This record gives sequence, C-alpha cells and structure tokens, in this order.
Amino acid sequence: MSSASGPLMPAEWETHERTWMAWPSSGYTLGDTPDEVTSARTTWAAVARAVARFEPVTMLVDPSALEVARGYLEGNGTEHDITLVEAALDDAWMRDIGPTFVRTDGTLAAVDWVFNGWGAQSWASWEQDAKVATLVAGMAEVDVIPSPIVNEGGGIHVDGEGTVLLTETVQLDPGRNPGATRTDIEAELARTIGATTFLWLPRGLTRDYDEFGTRGHVDIVACFAEPGVVLLHWQEDESHPDHDVSREAEAVLLGATDARGRSLTVVRVPAPITLTDDEGPVDWSYINHLVCNGGVVACTFDDAQDERALDVLRSAYPGREVVGVDARPLFDRGGGIHCITQQQPRR
Repeated sequence: MSSASGPLMPAEWETHERTWMAWPSSGYTLGDTPDEVTSARTTWAAVARAVARFEPVTMLVDPSALEVARGYLEGNGTEHDITLVEAALDDAWMRDIGPTFVRTDGTLAAVDWVFNGWGAQSWASWEQDAKVATLVAGMAEVDVIPSPIVNEGGGIHVDGEGTVLLTETVQLDPGRNPGATRTDIEAELARTIGATTFLWLPRGLTRDYDEFGTRGHVDIVACFAEPGVVLLHWQEDESHPDHDVSREAEAVLLGATDARGRSLTVVRVPAPITLTDDEGPVDWSYINHLVCNGGVVACTFDDAQDERALDVLRSAYPGREVVGVDARPLFDRGGGIHCITQQQPRR
C-alpha cells in the first residue's frame, strides 16, 4: 500500500523480505579488550541467529573482519539463513546507517537520509557508513529517494498509515539539522515516508544523552504495536530520571490522535528493575525490539522484570513467538536489538 501522493513507510509488523545487519569490526562498538571484542561479536551473532529463525538475514561485513564473522555466523545449521556480504564499514548500527524502505507506486524504494554520526559526535566516524544506505538499496535492487535532512532509522517509528513517532531532540538537533523547524522536518517526512501525522515527544531516555548516546532516539521510548496502539517505556521508580520522561511521553500520546483520527491506546511496558550500572542510570528498554515474520526478537537484561515485559510483548503481538536475547552488551555501546537491525518489507 502506498499513499496517493507518494511513498509510504510500511509498519514493521508487515511481512519482511529480509533483515539487514552490519558486523562490528572496529572502534568503540567492537571494544578495546579481548572480553569486550568477544562480547560484541557474540551478541551481534546471537541477534542475527534469532532473527534468522524467522526470516533471512543479510549481514554486511568489512573485508577486514570477514573471516572472523564467518567463524561466528556460518556452520551453525541449515535453520539459520544468514548471508555475508563484504562492504566497507565504520560501525555496525544498521538501523541508523541503512536505508528506510518505503512503498511507492506499487514498488519498493529506499530513503537515503544524510548520516553524520548522530549529530557529528566527536567519537564517531562515518565516511563509509554514510554510503551504506545507497549500497543496501543497490543490493536490494530498489530505487533511492535521497533526502537532504540528517536522520536515522532509530529516530522514527510508524504505524503504516501515515503516523510517525519522533523526538524534538533528534530531528531538531543543531548537530543534525541546524536551523530546521518542525514544519521543515514534517514536510520532508511527508515527502519521503508519507507521514501525515507527527507525534513529537519532548525527549528520549536520559542515558541516551551521554557520550555514546543518540540524543533521544524514539525507538527506545515508544513504538506502535498496531495502528492506534503505542507501547511506551514505563519507568515506575521515582528515583530514576526516566520516571519523568515516561510520564511526559504518556501525556503527549494520550492527548494525540493518529492519521485516521483515532485516540491512542498506550500500553505501559515496564522498565527493568535494574536502575544503574557503573556509568549511571541505565536506559535498558524492552521497547527496542524487532518485529519479524511470525516473531519478535526482544531485549532481555538478566533482570527480574524480563518475563513480565516479554509477556506484555506477547500480548501486544498475538500469534508471534517472542524470543529474548541478552542485550546488555548492546546497551553498553549505546543501543539495542532494534538499533542493529533494519527490515526490508516484502515487495
């Protein structure tokens, strides 16, 4: 389905052709110590295998890391459909460096946002990653829709009917789109992904503004589970700074209507019991999951809240198998399962 006037971004729960990922091969994402390196590789591989239970996975791998990636991803049984493709990479957050797929005129296309290292952050490098969206579009054999704005896939969530969730601190970030207004961003999202209704949340989770954060990606705060239904990260503990973030977001959502004029049902997804780590308040979030063909690959944290949260996801996505993967090594690096995956809708 595409909008009458142009492209429309399908909802994540629509059928996928495959999921794209990128292999960690250098920098802070890979880590500095042998334990950190093993942790990164093991976690990326675990997510790839979990997704591959439900749909094919194509993993971009820097040539320097190809043999290592094969050791982690190949020879694990015919049930795992994981294809490795060589590509020059800086980092491994495919949600953000890859394209956003849309449907237009009955065909699939790919939006190529400008990528500048999450607002030109001092630790980031992106010379190669800025080329990944066009590269993936070429491998997928779809047309590219270039966009002049800086944006990342983790900065938007859609219902497939024209409603988009986003945060003021990402799209209006001076490091991304200096001088841009809401009107500017809304016009470009209307042109590229068919958005007609914009649900602006004030900010993201608190930890996401630390050194390796994204400055407020929405995909750890809230997402659509179906049209009219939003899952919301819910920090119950008043001592955690995200207690206020959750309530601010809920107030916005409960006062909003979607592209079809419906009031929204907001489902609170409890945050983990764990409140802090060595760096401060955690932003661990069960919202950062990937909906697959017949399944959901969800973050777990070896936390007492895991099973309660997974039950909420099972209720939100009836008929899908919910599979948990320990995402603590991902969040240590600034993201989660949704952040390292990018779905390609079926044509």
